[in-house]
Amino acid sequence: MSTIIYGMLKEEKQRNLEMQETYTKEIESLPKGSIISREIHGKKYYYLNYRSGSKTISEYIGKDELQIEQLQKKIARRKRLQATVKRLKIEYREICRIVKE
Repeated sequence: MSTIIYGMLKEEKQRNLEMQETYTKEIESLPKGSIISREIHGKKYYYLNYRSGSKTISEYIGKDELQIEQLQKKIARRKRLQATVKRLKIEYREICRIVKE
């Protein structure tokens, strides 16, 4: 294998690892779960539902629509980053196979 290509693959392997670490740290800072609304006595209440171990947690988040919208954006960002990290891990394995390290 050409030393130039080999060097590029080693650099890509390192860059891939750094991206995985960066995205994983950001994922940890973002909320997980989904937002649900419940109607009780004709009024809507919003909750963040997520799992903690084997328990399902339902956390009240209020009625402020701006806050709910921001939370939805953060949850969507978390899901996109999780998909990206999954793709990066697959690429990393492929690079390792080629470089054989």
